[in-house]
Parts: sequence; structure tokens; C-alpha cells
Amino acid sequence: MVVYSCLGHLFIHLCMAFYFVIVLALETDWGLPYHELVELWTLGALMIGAAALPAGMLGDRFGASAMMVVFFLGMGVCSILAGLANSTTTLFWGLTGIGVFASIYHPVGIPWLVRNTDANKGKALGFNGIFGSLGTAVAGLTAGGLIDLINWRAAFIAPGLLCVATGLALWWHVRSGRIADRAFHEEETSQAKSGDEDRVRVFLVLLITMFFASLIYNSTQTALPKLFELRHDGLAGEGALGIGILIAAVYTAAGVMQLLGGHLADRHPLKYVYLGALAVQVPLLWWAASQAGVPLLLIAKFMVMANVGALPAENMLLAAYTPARRHGLVFGLKFVLAFGVAPLAIQLVAVIAAKTGEFYWLFTLLALFALLALIVASRLPRPRTAEFEGRITGAGTTQGLQ
Repeated sequence: MVVYSCLGHLFIHLCMAFYFVIVLALETDWGLPYHELVELWTLGALMIGAAALPAGMLGDRFGASAMMVVFFLGMGVCSILAGLANSTTTLFWGLTGIGVFASIYHPVGIPWLVRNTDANKGKALGFNGIFGSLGTAVAGLTAGGLIDLINWRAAFIAPGLLCVATGLALWWHVRSGRIADRAFHEEETSQAKSGDEDRVRVFLVLLITMFFASLIYNSTQTALPKLFELRHDGLAGEGALGIGILIAAVYTAAGVMQLLGGHLADRHPLKYVYLGALAVQVPLLWWAASQAGVPLLLIAKFMVMANVGALPAENMLLAAYTPARRHGLVFGLKFVLAFGVAPLAIQLVAVIAAKTGEFYWLFTLLALFALLALIVASRLPRPRTAEFEGRITGAGTTQGLQ
């Protein structure tokens, strides 16, 4: 199960990110401007969020394993269809299909992992998060490499075929009984038993911080390939592969940070781990607005590391204040918001690129968003005891998170 959960995280982030490198080749091949082409992903990005809630509810009803099979097969087929597109209309619908099936992973795959982890949930989430960041990193390398070696179509089709193969393998494991959904436990954690006021407060605070954090993440992911193309100062050399290598360097480092973030979330108050990750992003995003070359590459690494490093603590907070039988619903709501802002991020990048041809004001604005998220996150409940912070020290505190 852990293998498929991690592969799913890799594939979804690969398929969410490879278009931002592919679009650089389409500019030349189809003779269309960057902002017009990048906007084709808007509805697909919207569907990742909009369909997350029904996907989570279907996962609660029919089982996470079955929904994960649908995720792999559907996303893989749509990626292959996007690679066969001969017009912006057919490419648009292929990208939209990728978004629809990609919406399944986070509200289904993350609670699937949480329920099947008995201890060190933060570390498990951090390890899983490495594969998400690697997916984004591999997207740059595979897309850039396949574009240079073959063409942009191969950059869609090859990952799609691998995704379909993984879905067929998972289907076989489920059908043969080697993988089965773990039953929910009736006993809840102290957080899930806590008063409605605390639960509502945590959820409302996280809704706001997740909105800003997701806007930062999606805007950065969308803009970085073009930003490196504009400001790499010779680091990328010639061709799409060089840009892909720079993107890979950023998101590989971010993946390692998720493991560290999970380690910290297992051992320190979740509120302070979360606040620290938000605070670091403010100056880094502001510096990124005006840097180029090596300084830009280093700053981009650290700002993305801080953004994704907050995720284990964020997911643990959300899971700890939610009854286990409602994880699909609540994580679905989270990812409706988290990915629902992706179209806004794409439009923000497209508008600023069209009007200024640069990204100074984009990253200045993102620094302001990080500051607002930090202020709101300070309203999370004060840590009381190790048990209250969701520490996994005994059976009584783990069962609600199974």
C-alpha cells in the first residue's frame, strides 16, 4: 500500500507540473504566445480542487484502494490523449481530464496512508511527500529530456503509459486480496474528541492558511520554468532540458525537506512547526522577486522547501481534529480549496507575464500572501500537552488516526 501511495503522489505531481515545461516547446511548435498556452491548463487545475470533495466521499463509500485504481488508469489515459492532441481544443480537454482524475489522489491517498500507519505518522507523511516533490522534479527532467530527444508529445505519452501500468498492477493486488482497505477505529484521538469550538477554529484557520500556501505553491510551480528561462544567466545552457534540470534541483531539495518536516512534526508542537515554515517564506519570496542566476536558484530551493515542509504538520493537525471515519470528507474539503486556487494562480501568472513580461511583482505579492498566512496561523490553539498535540505515544492516542 505504501508503495502505491508514494507512486501515486509522484505521478500526480509529475502530471500537474510537466505541462509548464511542455508549454515552452509548444510556443515554438504551434506559434502561440506563452500566456495563451498556459491558460489551457486552467480548467484542469480547477478540477483537481473542484472534484476533490466528491472524490473523497467516494473513497469513504467505495474504499480507497478501488478509487486509487481509477486514479492511476484515468490520469494515465488522459495524459496519453493530451500527447495525441492536434489542436488547442483537444489539448484543453486532455489536460482537463488529467485534472479530473488527479483530484482523486490527495483526499483518498493521504488518509489511506494515515489510516495504515501505526506510529510516526509525521515521518510517514514526510516520506510520502518526498515522492510528491520528486514528481515535480522528475516532471522537469522527463519533459525537458523527452522534448529534446523526441518531441513534446512523448513528454505526455511516456508518463501516461507508466501511470496506466501502475494502475493495472494495483488492480491486480486489490483483486487478489494482497491489498485491502483498513477498517476505521471507533475510538477517536483527544483532538477529535475536543470541543466543537476548537475543531471549528482549527479548520477555519487552516482553510485560510491553506488558501495562501496553495496560491504560493501553484504560482511558483507555474512560473519557475519561465522565470529560469528569463533569468538563468547561463545556468541552463540551451534547450528545455537545462530548464528541467534547474526545476529538478529545486523540487528534489524540497522533497528532502518534507521528510525533515515530518520528523519535526512528530517531535515538536505542530503549531510552532507550521508557523516556522510559514515565517521563513516571507523574506525568501521577496528576495526571489529580484534575483537571477545562482542566487535565484538557491532562493527558489529554500522557498519551495519551506512551503512543502509545512505539509506534514498541516495534515497532522487536520487529521488529529477530525474523526477518522470523516477523513475522506475533510481532506476532500481541504483539497477543494488547496487545488481550487490553482486556476487563480495560473491566471495570476498569465496576467502578470502578459502585462510586464517579468515576475517581479508576482513574487512580491506572494511574499505578502505568506505574511498574511503567518498572521492567521498564529491563531491556532496553543499546545497543551504531548497528547493534545497528537503525539503517537500509545494506543489510546493513535487509534483515531488509523
